[in-house]
Amino acid sequence: MFSAMGQQALIGIVAHLFFIAVTWWALQALQFDKLLRSNSVVKARVLYILLTVAIGSAVSNFFLDYLSWSGQLPYLFNQE
Repeated sequence: MFSAMGQQALIGIVAHLFFIAVTWWALQALQFDKLLRSNSVVKARVLYILLTVAIGSAVSNFFLDYLSWSGQLPYLFNQE
């Protein structure tokens, strides 16, 4: 039981870090400099980090929920 919880925790951590990294990579295609005021580099970087974490976490939660739900589908057809 505790082994399964540890595995789920590890999968969750790895998934979040992976999707945050993918989001960081994907957001580099956007040019935030043109959308924001000049002389607000620090604010732009903070916004960039917050967007990366928010989008990456949302995608990771979707992935983890989908993984969990697909693992629970056999219980739908269990006739015991």
